[in-house]
Amino acid sequence: ENGRITALSQSAEIPTGTEIVFLEGKFLIPGLINTHGHVSGRWAAEDVVDEQDRIRGDLELFAKYGVTTVNSLGDGMAVIEARKSSSPLDPRARLLSAGAVISGNTPEAARNQAIANADAGVDWLKLRVDDNLGSSRKMPWDAVQAVMEVGNERGLRVATHLFYLEDAKRLLNMGTGMIAHSVRDTDVDQEFIDGLLESGICYVPTLTREVSTYIYGTRPGFFDDEFFTEYAHEGEIERLSESAYMERTRESASGAAYRIALVQAIQNMMILQDAGVPVTFGTDAGPAGRFPGYFEHMELALMVGGGMTPTQALLAATSVAASCLGLDDIGTLEPGKWADFIVLDEDPTRDITYTQTIDQVYVAGQPVRTKTEN
Repeated sequence: ENGRITALSQSAEIPTGTEIVFLEGKFLIPGLINTHGHVSGRWAAEDVVDEQDRIRGDLELFAKYGVTTVNSLGDGMAVIEARKSSSPLDPRARLLSAGAVISGNTPEAARNQAIANADAGVDWLKLRVDDNLGSSRKMPWDAVQAVMEVGNERGLRVATHLFYLEDAKRLLNMGTGMIAHSVRDTDVDQEFIDGLLESGICYVPTLTREVSTYIYGTRPGFFDDEFFTEYAHEGEIERLSESAYMERTRESASGAAYRIALVQAIQNMMILQDAGVPVTFGTDAGPAGRFPGYFEHMELALMVGGGMTPTQALLAATSVAASCLGLDDIGTLEPGKWADFIVLDEDPTRDITYTQTIDQVYVAGQPVRTKTEN
């Protein structure tokens, strides 16, 4: 009722006039929650011109793959406006926004950028502490501190892009609200584990981010996967399939380095998972080459391939992700929560790839994908 679950029962009386949808033999899971994605309008249909409509197109694409909430960690003012004008009953993925990534190289510049984002009405602040494999300068620590202070003043958590363990530990001590990527240079240590456990903040592996840096050196097999091609952006497939692009990808030193980093990322994911850290779900999908919706299912498969059970991966992508974002009305199927869920033909707790057997997707009780579309 009004987009929310009113009851879960085998015997509750159904009010007269209620529409009944029979799901015998199906499997229901909560909608997937991407704690680190990007929304820009890049993936909308090519004939959609209006910027707000293009952003809504991105959110509709996420939803068709069962991703019913996206935390956009790095976007433009148009995304913030789309967030502010949205309704929780909209038939597309729910949106949270961080605005532009804060990149000031002085405390004053960083503080001004953070204040501007806060004034615009963001849900998070986002910054980067990374040298891009030694090719650029990291954000200075006094500038990072300035952003943390604005976050504290304005009641906004700060999500941090990082690569190195020592940076992750320092950011944790400074009060970051999310480790938004894997530590990828070395094994995480007990100090970092203890810091995560004490703070309760979530750790987001974004494994598919690494995959996207090298996978297009040859034509990837998923380009022929019907689950992918059904809603895939044809123009982006063509761009990634160009021989010159594939050659550049094959010869890319950074792609080779990130392929190695993926192995380290998976290892750290499992060290933290086994230690009881809230490892959650994010893909960094949305930029070029990172297909919204499909990459979330790829991420689940990578998480399980790395050592998680299917149930652990599903929890990371639903209830743990909701907790990470501080959202108490999504993430599980309970009375009073939003009716965001996926109907599957097969049981994903037996095989995580069964999340791809989508029969229907609902957001706020409204169907956004049905079998008749398939």
